Amino acid sequence: MKLVALPKINFLKSDALVGLLICMLVCAGVVLVRKAGLLESTEFAAYDLYLRYQPRISYPEDRILLVSISESDIRRLGRWPINDWQLTQLIKSLLAHGPRVVGVDIFRNIEVPPGSDKLRELFSRDIPVVTVMKFGDKISPGVAGPYMVKDGSRTGFGDALIDTGGITRRALLFMDDGQESRSSFAFLLASSYLKKEGIVAQSDLIDPQMLKLGKSTFVPLETDSGGYINIDDKGYQFLLDFTSAKAGFKSISLSDAMAGNFADDAVRDKVVIIGAMAESLRDFFFMPISRSPEEGQRISGIELHAITVTQLLRSALNGEKPIEYFSERMESVWIFFWGLLGFGLGLRIHSFRQFALCLALFPALLAGLTFIYFGRGLWLAVTPPIFAFLLSADSVRLYLLSVEKRQRALLMRLFEKHVSTDIAKTIWAQREQFVKEGVPHPQQLIATVLFTDMQGFTTISEKLADAGKVMDWLNEYMEAMTTEVLNHGGVVDKYIGDALMAVFGVPVARVDQAEIARDAVNAIECAITMGRRLEDLNLKWEKEGRPTVKMRVGIYTGPLVVGCIGSKQRLEYTVIGDTVNIASRLEGVRREFETENTCRILIGESTFGYSGGLFEVRSLGSIQLKGKGGTVAAYQVLGSAKDNSEAIEIIAYEQPAAKAAL
Repeated sequence: MKLVALPKINFLKSDALVGLLICMLVCAGVVLVRKAGLLESTEFAAYDLYLRYQPRISYPEDRILLVSISESDIRRLGRWPINDWQLTQLIKSLLAHGPRVVGVDIFRNIEVPPGSDKLRELFSRDIPVVTVMKFGDKISPGVAGPYMVKDGSRTGFGDALIDTGGITRRALLFMDDGQESRSSFAFLLASSYLKKEGIVAQSDLIDPQMLKLGKSTFVPLETDSGGYINIDDKGYQFLLDFTSAKAGFKSISLSDAMAGNFADDAVRDKVVIIGAMAESLRDFFFMPISRSPEEGQRISGIELHAITVTQLLRSALNGEKPIEYFSERMESVWIFFWGLLGFGLGLRIHSFRQFALCLALFPALLAGLTFIYFGRGLWLAVTPPIFAFLLSADSVRLYLLSVEKRQRALLMRLFEKHVSTDIAKTIWAQREQFVKEGVPHPQQLIATVLFTDMQGFTTISEKLADAGKVMDWLNEYMEAMTTEVLNHGGVVDKYIGDALMAVFGVPVARVDQAEIARDAVNAIECAITMGRRLEDLNLKWEKEGRPTVKMRVGIYTGPLVVGCIGSKQRLEYTVIGDTVNIASRLEGVRREFETENTCRILIGESTFGYSGGLFEVRSLGSIQLKGKGGTVAAYQVLGSAKDNSEAIEIIAYEQPAAKAAL
C-alpha cells in the first residue's frame, strides 16, 4: 500500500495542549467582553432575579415612621411647597413625642414665607433633626443645603445612584464633589438612631480604609465590583438588599402629623422621615426586586431612604453584612475556572448525548451554586462563567472533532481501498492503540499471508499488442480478486504486476487463537472463491475473444512484523517476515504440482493446522522451496469449506520457532 506521510499528532498530548490554548483564548475573550461591559445587563438580570427570591422581612420595620405628603395633602394645603411656618409646626409636633431623629426630605435652600424666622429659631436649637441637600450630577443640577441650618453636619445629601435601565441597586454613605464632603441623609439618620445604642462609625481595625458600623464593616464598591463595569465609584458605595421593601413601612399623612392625630408610641424612639409620595412631585425610583410596575417596582424617595436606614441598622445591630463580591482578579479566576471545566468536558466526553446533557447541567449547577452563595451574601458572576464554560466546551469539542475528522480521513485514505468497511471501522475504533505519532506503529503478530499469481501472464501479454487492452484485462482480473479479499476480511498489501499479496489478521492484532484460526479459514475460503471468480471471468473472456488464464495461490500462517516503511515523502504500510517469504514460495511452486484446475491452492502446515480440518486437502509432504534451506510441509486444497455454521475446531497446533525477518 502506498501512502503519504501523516502529520505527527499525539491525540492525548498535543491535542489536549491545543485545546487548552483554545480554552485560555476563549476565557480571555470572555474577560475582555466583560471588561467592555457587554455582559453587564445579563449580570444585572441575574442579580435582580437572585435578589427577588431572597427571604424578606414580612412585617413593617417598627423603628421607622414615614410622614408622607400625598396629593390630598397638597390639595388641603392649597399650595406646594409647604411654607416655613407649617414646616416649623410639623417638626415641633413630632419632636414633642420624643423621636430619636426626624429627617426632613424636603429641599429648603430658599425661604418660603411666612414663618422663616420661626424656622431659623427652631434650627438654632440642639434638636435631633436632619435635613437634605443634593450634590447633583451631569443630568440634574444640585440643590444647596437648607438656608436655616448653620451646622453642615446636620445636613446630608439625598443623591441616589441609578444604574443602566433606571434601576437603583446601590446607596451612598459619604461623598464629596471636590469642594465639600458630606454624609448621606440615610447615614445621618441611622447614625443618630445608633448613637443612643452606643454605636458610632469608626475605621475598621484590620483595614483602616474601611468603615465599621457596629457589628459590620462596609467594603466600598469599586469601578468593576461584582457585575458592574466601569461605574462611577465616587463616594463610599454599598449594595442595597431591599429586604424590608416588600413589607413596607408604617406611615401617617402630613395632615395627621400636623394635627397631632397619631399615637405617642408611633413616634417615640423612632426614625421619622418626612417626604413626598405625591405623584405630581415625581420623587420616585425603581427597585430591582419586582418584574413590573404593577408588582410595586416603583418606590418613593423617602421609602428608598427608609430601606437604606433599615439595612444600616440591621448591619450595625445584627451583624448582617452588605452583599459582598469578588475582586476583579478573583472574578477572572472564577471565569477561567469554569472555562477549564468546559475544556475538560470537551476533551473527555465523546458521546454527543452525554455532551449535550452536560452542556445543560453544568450551567444549571453554576446558577444554583451562585444563587446559594448569593443567599449567603456573596455576589458571584454567573453569565461570564457560563459563556466561558459553553464556549470552551464547544470550541474544544469542535477542534477535536476537526482533528478526528482529519485523522479519520487520513487513516481511511490509508486503508479504504485495501480493507473492508468493517475492518476500517475497527481500525478507527482502536486508533489510539493502532496509531502512534500519526502513523500505524509497528506490531509483532500472527497473521495469514496470501499470494496469487497468473499462470503464463507474460506469454499472454506479449500476444496482446494493445497495451490498453492488456491493462483493462488485467484490471478486471485484479478488481475481482481484490473484491474477494475485502469480502473475506483481508487487507490488500500490494500489487506486483499480475500478482497480488493479501494479509488476513492485520492491521488490528488478533488476541486469541480462535481469531487467528478464523483468519486462516478466511484466507483459504478467499482463495477458493477467487478460483470460482476466475472461472466466471474465463467464460466471459472466451466469449469476448480475450485470453483465459489460470492462477496459483500460496497461503501461509505465521509471525509477522507489520508497520510502515519508506521515507517522509512516501510510506508503505506492509508486512515483513519469513511468513511472507514462505507464502510467496508456495505460490511459486511449479511443475510437479501443476494441475488442470483453474486455481491451484497450496497452504503450509501452520495454515492447515489452524484450518481445523474444514477443507478437503491433499498432503504434498515436505517440499523444498526456492531460496529456503530446509523443507516445508505443504498441502493442496481440493475442496470448498464446510458449512460456515460449523464452529472452527482449533487443533493442537504450535507455531514453528520461526522469527519474523526484520
